[in-house]
Amino acid sequence: MDWIGETFTSETGWNHLETLVDVGNRMAGSDGEQQGLHTTRDALAEHARDARVESFDVQGWTRGSSELRVDGATFDCIALPRSPGEEVTGELVDLGYGLPSDFEEHDIEGKVVMCATNVPSWYDRFIHRREKYYYAVEGGAAAFLFKNHVEGCLAPTGSVGTESRPIGDIPAVGVSKEVGSSLARQYEGSELSVTVDIEAASADATSGNVHAELGPDTGEGTSPSSSTASNDTDEAVLVTSHVDAHDIAVGAMDNGAGTAMVVELARTLAAREADLDTRVEFVAFGAEEVGLEGSSYLAGERDPDSVKAVVNLDGVVRGRDLAAYTHGFPELSAAIERVADRFDHPFTANPHHGPHSDHWPFVERGVPGYHVYSETGDEGRGWGHTRADTLDKLEKRDLREQAVLLTELVVEVASADVEIPKRDTEEIAAELEAQDLAEGMKVTGDWPFGDD
Repeated sequence: MDWIGETFTSETGWNHLETLVDVGNRMAGSDGEQQGLHTTRDALAEHARDARVESFDVQGWTRGSSELRVDGATFDCIALPRSPGEEVTGELVDLGYGLPSDFEEHDIEGKVVMCATNVPSWYDRFIHRREKYYYAVEGGAAAFLFKNHVEGCLAPTGSVGTESRPIGDIPAVGVSKEVGSSLARQYEGSELSVTVDIEAASADATSGNVHAELGPDTGEGTSPSSSTASNDTDEAVLVTSHVDAHDIAVGAMDNGAGTAMVVELARTLAAREADLDTRVEFVAFGAEEVGLEGSSYLAGERDPDSVKAVVNLDGVVRGRDLAAYTHGFPELSAAIERVADRFDHPFTANPHHGPHSDHWPFVERGVPGYHVYSETGDEGRGWGHTRADTLDKLEKRDLREQAVLLTELVVEVASADVEIPKRDTEEIAAELEAQDLAEGMKVTGDWPFGDD
C-alpha cells in the first residue's frame, strides 16, 4: 500500500496543473495549446515510455472583438469560437431555456435568438449549446445569443460549427446573466445589432495528441518491470483527458485538472506496473473544445477491437466525489462498485449516455468507455467555459484522493479477469433515442449511426 501514501503526498499532478494554468491561452490550434501538449509529453516521459506528440490539422479560429448595440446602447459580449465574422440586425426574442418546444412555438426567422446555458430542473435531459444553436440556424435566425445562468457578470463561451462545416452558419455570442436579463427586460422585440469580428478563420492550424504507455509492451510481450502481464496483444486501456481550453480562461477545471490527473496516474501506475495485465496508454487530446477533434482523429485510426476500454477524465477534481457515465456497459459499472467498496469511498456509476467528451468517438463505435467527472451539485458547467475557470476553485486534496480511486479503477479494468464485451452500435443508437439524446445529436450533425 505504499503507493497510496505516496499519492497522498505527491506534488506531481498538482505541479502539472499549475504548469498548464500558467501557459494561459490553450485554444485549439494556438501556440499555447502546443506548449501545453509538449509540456504534458515531457511530464509523462518521466513515468512512462514512448512519450510523444502526434500532430493533426484543425480548422483555425482566432478571436477578435464583438459587440451588441440597441437604441444607442452597447452591451458586453464575447464571440463563441468558430462563429463567423459578420454584422447582422434583427428583432430580439428571448426563448428562455431554449428547449426544443420553445423553438417550435416561436417564429424566429430573421431574429436574434437568446437562450440560457441551463435547462429547468424538471426537464429530463441536458441540452447542449450546439443543439440550441442549430435549432436557431434551422429556424432561420439571424444570430444566436447564449446567456449564462450563473451570476457574476461572466459571459459563457463554447464552440459552434459541425464536422462538415466547422465555421458556424450565423453569428454567435455569449452574454452574462446580467446582460441577458437587461436585454430581455428592456429590449425584447427591439432591433438588435450583433457584430462579430474575428482576426482569422484559417484551416491552416495544427493540434495534436500526446501519447505514452505503461504495462505489457506489444513489441516484447511484457514490459521489463511487468512479470505478471498476460496480455501480449495490441489491446490497450486508454486513460485520457484534453489539454486544450477556451482562450478566455486558463482552463484549470476544464480540463487542466483532467490532464494533471493523467500525469498523476502515470506516476501511480508506474509504481504498480507489475499489476497491469493490459497495456495502458495515456492520451492527452488536443482540440476537444472545438468538436472532439483529437479523439475523433485517434478513434478513426484505431481498430475498435484494439481498445479494451477508455477511462476519460473530463471534469475531475471540481468536487470531492467522483461519478462516471458508463454508457450501458454493466461491466464498467461493476468495476466502479468494486473500487468504491474496496476503499469505502463514494463513486457513482451513471449508466446513461453522455456524448459530449473524448470518450464518445470510441463509445459510438461500441468500445467500452467511461466519462469520469466530479459531483459538484452545480447546475450545468458552473464556472466552466467562463473567465472564472481558475486554479483557486480546485483543491489539491481532491486531486490526490481521486488519484487513488482512479489508479485502482484502471488496474481493475486492465485486469485479465475483467472481460468487457464491445456493444452493438444499433443498441447504443436505440438507447440514445430512448434517452432523448438522438434528436440533439442529429440537429448538430453528430449522429454517427446513419439514417433512421
